[in-house]
Amino acid sequence: MSELVLFTNSMSRGNTVELLLKILAVPYKRIELAYGEEMHTAEYLAINPMAKVPALVDGDAIVTETAAICMYLADKFVEKGFASALNDPRRAAYYRWFLFTAGPIESAFTVKNLGIELNEEQQKSSGFGSFERSFACLETCLINAKPFICGETMTAVDVYVGAFVMFLTRYNIVEATPAMKAYLKSLSVNPEIAALLDK
Repeated sequence: MSELVLFTNSMSRGNTVELLLKILAVPYKRIELAYGEEMHTAEYLAINPMAKVPALVDGDAIVTETAAICMYLADKFVEKGFASALNDPRRAAYYRWFLFTAGPIESAFTVKNLGIELNEEQQKSSGFGSFERSFACLETCLINAKPFICGETMTAVDVYVGAFVMFLTRYNIVEATPAMKAYLKSLSVNPEIAALLDK
């Protein structure tokens, strides 16, 4: 088996990938890149032309984008139980909330963080609509978690969504709702996540 190499930065979304790698208990090599020149070398741009982290190299395979890396790892180590079988109906929620969080939620968070307010016409043409609408949708997902997004078993989508919710609430970007608190409490059954929540 080829060595997994994770290019990351301790102040990046790569922390979510590292959390999943620790939960999966698989070996990997971690390469810390500083923002700026280290992410713009010819060698790294060949791995990720966006000059961003994280990026995962697995032999000849290169995966970028945090959600994609998490999905790739869950499938690569499917025996660990963090991805449902391909023909399992629970894959619907798995894909839906992975990509909803990576798309509309990320976009809504970025726009809010930049202090940008979209008018009604702009909301119609944006993929996320508005910050309020996107987060209300995520809230519905968490309210319906039983206790996890795909049912009774924690999967990689819980690690991804959970890390995002932890970040947003820890830095007071959003106020933790009862649904968020209950969801994070469910995730705390995993010792790696519990350790983060205790910090």
